[in-house]
Amino acid sequence: MIVHSDWKHDEVFEGKTESGNTIIFDADAEHAHGPSPVEAVLMALCSCTSVDVVSILRKKRQNLTGLCVTASAERAETYPRIFTHIKLTYAVRGTLSRKAVEDAVALSKNKYCSVSKMLEKAATIDYEIVYPDGEPEP
Repeated sequence: MIVHSDWKHDEVFEGKTESGNTIIFDADAEHAHGPSPVEAVLMALCSCTSVDVVSILRKKRQNLTGLCVTASAERAETYPRIFTHIKLTYAVRGTLSRKAVEDAVALSKNKYCSVSKMLEKAATIDYEIVYPDGEPEP
């Protein structure tokens, strides 16, 4: 895997993958042009675990109609200001088995999500599962 970053102007950078995809990063406090690199890491965590959970629930033939993963993070006070604690909230919708959802989230965190496994070398990662449409079947 090869990626690179080109400085565009001010505190704006364009990240590009070898497959040609790009992301604009903005290190300015207002982030007018895109997320900061650190925000992008949290976005990558949410996306990585989402891919796992959706895949696992589909394989379990669960009727998943929505998934939103939110990350809230605490950072160290001193540089390099690494993440020290991350809480993931999984908002899951559909006609689902609670056990299937809990198993899918646990498998993602403990086995499949490479972004999570990298980040937990420095930060504690906790999670909660919420069901905005009401509690699922047991």
